[in-house]
Amino acid sequence: MLLCGLRGLCVERADFREQGVFSTTDTIVAIATPPGRGGIGVVRLSGRDAHEVARRLITHQGALEPRHATFTLVRLKPDTTYRTPDTTPQTPDTDSPDIDSYVVSGFSPSHTHVRTDIDAIDQVVATYFPAPASYTGDDVVELSAHGSPVVLRGIVTAAMDGGARLAEPGEFTLRAFLNGRIDLMQAEAVADLVDAVTPLQARAAFDQLQGTLTRAIGEIDAALFDLIARLEASVDFPEEGYHFADPLALVGSIDLLIARSASLLSGARRGRLVREGFQIAIVGKPNVGKSSLFNALVGASRAIVTDIPGTTRDLVTELVDLDGVRVTLVDTAGLRATRDIVEVEGVERARRAQSVSDLILVVLDRSHPLDDADRDIVSQTVEFKRLIVENKADLPAAWNSVSKEENQAVSATTGVGLDALRRRIAKALDIEPLTDRPEITNIRHTVLLHREHESHVRAPT
Repeated sequence: MLLCGLRGLCVERADFREQGVFSTTDTIVAIATPPGRGGIGVVRLSGRDAHEVARRLITHQGALEPRHATFTLVRLKPDTTYRTPDTTPQTPDTDSPDIDSYVVSGFSPSHTHVRTDIDAIDQVVATYFPAPASYTGDDVVELSAHGSPVVLRGIVTAAMDGGARLAEPGEFTLRAFLNGRIDLMQAEAVADLVDAVTPLQARAAFDQLQGTLTRAIGEIDAALFDLIARLEASVDFPEEGYHFADPLALVGSIDLLIARSASLLSGARRGRLVREGFQIAIVGKPNVGKSSLFNALVGASRAIVTDIPGTTRDLVTELVDLDGVRVTLVDTAGLRATRDIVEVEGVERARRAQSVSDLILVVLDRSHPLDDADRDIVSQTVEFKRLIVENKADLPAAWNSVSKEENQAVSATTGVGLDALRRRIAKALDIEPLTDRPEITNIRHTVLLHREHESHVRAPT
């Protein structure tokens, strides 16, 4: 049986069994904000006991008002609730039910309306979202505290002591899916939105989270269901004299379905570019300015730059936005023969990165005469999609072009030629201007829609 979650949405139940079976009805807790320090950090509780667990953590008196922010204190030691016999005399006029009363620790014995603040660790804003009008569809309480990892971990630990269980990765979104708050495509869109690097990437994910793709697929599904119903009626009641499915109308309906699916598929390639992007490896011999070019394209000093050959010994990667497309730049070790065991591993990693990249930038030092190492690199990369970059264009040129290709002269130091290089990269990768947001960005969606499209194309035959 398949279970679906946020990362790698569908996995076999056996995978969960290996990690330990967990219940989808437990009350769960986790830090909902990114790791690190900040002005604010959020701890989220979800489940049928989320409200009661939260009340054990805070000094606020009484129940939390739904969808209202409540300023209170949070404590490291949760209150404990226990039963005690009700000694209040019962009369026929007494409205209270004949059940045990509850005494909650943390209240003053003589003034039960005063909650103590012993063990308080922080001020928080508590917000209660009753089911089903919450993110997960269960009762949810969010505690917004100061963004200290120590404080947030303390709140999570206290919540676990109070009866909650630590949430599995993606379990809040899993529950939203299981409770019908979102469908599978929207659950995948949550992960895409969190991972977005470019504004277009974020907007495309948000559109899917809003259900644009769900509605488009739903329209195809409804039309197909109607078509199947008419066909089945014609088969089941052939002697009734009713024409449930006119042949010409059927052909027209199928053509409409083909057109709808083709329209969605037409933007699939652009959608994949938006979601997954490209990888570009920067290669060359040592000290030709690969790391300087990498830093210039990234716009930050990410890679170490020195005059010592072999400074870069491992892969350095960074994500950049190129005309709305996510591009992973990879700075590699200088390609040369060496006996240094560490550098040998770096060179091997550089060659592996070169073999799997969508584009290679072959960097040559324009200010020094070419040698055999330069020519070997040029000849070894001829089978790959590449651009030859003549770096250090701010210095006098020591050679002319080494290939029939149109090389790009740049200066990573002064920035000369970088804009032209970006345009050349976009052209080499066949990146179209992505002004419109594609409806399909996920390869899984593309494969399934392509199968559906092919079945409709075969239907008239």
